[in-house]
Amino acid sequence: MNRRHDIDALRVLAFGLLILYHLGMLYVSDWGFHLKSHYLADWLQYPMLFLNRWRMDLLFLISGLAVHFLRGRHALPVVAWKRTVRLLVPLVFGMAVVVPIQPYVQGVDNGLVAPGFGAFLLRYWTGGPWPAGAFDGWQFGVTWNHLWYLPYVWVYTLVLLALIPVLESPLGQRAVAACRRVHGVALLVLPAVPLMFYSALLASRFPQNHALFHDWHAHAQYGTVFFYGYLLGTRDGPWQELARLRRASLATALLCFAGFLGLERFMDVAPMTPTAMAATHEVLRVLNYLYTWTAIAAVLGWGHQYLNRPYRWLPYAREAVFPWYVLHQSIMLAAAYWLIPLRVGPVTEPLLVLACTVGGCALLHEFAIRRARWLRPLFGLDATPRHRAEETFNLTESTQQA
Repeated sequence: MNRRHDIDALRVLAFGLLILYHLGMLYVSDWGFHLKSHYLADWLQYPMLFLNRWRMDLLFLISGLAVHFLRGRHALPVVAWKRTVRLLVPLVFGMAVVVPIQPYVQGVDNGLVAPGFGAFLLRYWTGGPWPAGAFDGWQFGVTWNHLWYLPYVWVYTLVLLALIPVLESPLGQRAVAACRRVHGVALLVLPAVPLMFYSALLASRFPQNHALFHDWHAHAQYGTVFFYGYLLGTRDGPWQELARLRRASLATALLCFAGFLGLERFMDVAPMTPTAMAATHEVLRVLNYLYTWTAIAAVLGWGHQYLNRPYRWLPYAREAVFPWYVLHQSIMLAAAYWLIPLRVGPVTEPLLVLACTVGGCALLHEFAIRRARWLRPLFGLDATPRHRAEETFNLTESTQQA
């Protein structure tokens, strides 16, 4: 089979960035999170914004690729079943067992939940009720917090599977082939246009809530890049074009990000008429979504050029990604909950929180999850681990867990 190590490597790196991003949320000024440290930094907003615009879009695109790969091996009902088990079993288990520490520490920190995790857990499992604002998602009784990505991918997968007969029809195949022939400047601009349109139409009416329902702007954006992943597929042409354009896409992304920040700061200090303000907002929208897409194109292009090789660490990392994703935020917030009151310093504290997060994920994955057949499916893994010789990656196998 056509081996594609770069997709696995990008998936591992993207989830690694997710851990660092969530760590940054503890310390960035003026951004809400489940907990906040005493040591807040304004400068963190810039690297956080740099990642914020494309990090989740990249993950959804990779998940769309996974559907393409699975479709090449299985009938549609089999793909639907495999993805349902892979995504919803860890979601339900995570909400019941892994996530509860997060609303607990947030509620205690807010002064709206009484200390005592055992009593909290019994109340959480029975759906509350909770005081208003006790924790993110209090109104639902339970929360999925960072695991929101899983039901969103599941829904997009089922919608895409329903559309596949149309896409695989003669007319659909011609349309898909035409999309895959897009190249040059068009490849760096056209995919961003729908994202701009969704923002203009939906962003102000449906702010992202990660609650699945009434999250129409998020569904439009993430569902579209998920579909882009399916369209991209494994054909050499689009990937070679992304690699050829990697310098142009990176330069464009950096220019768009710099232009966005500069124009946004200019708006803060320069008086503007309502007409000029509206026009400036539209320019910001264009720069924002051009940055989103060209940053993704740059990541894919550079990744295809330099990561498509059988790194020795990749098989183990590929298996570890899903368990680490499920575990990381709960471990991070538990560590922060205990460390923040100690005020150990603005450098020591985040380093200790990161060390606890990485160490906790590594130990639980290595010595519990990957060794127990009954635990593995609860964290998105096959019940029986693959033989070492089968862990050299091809595109089909390596992204089943995206």
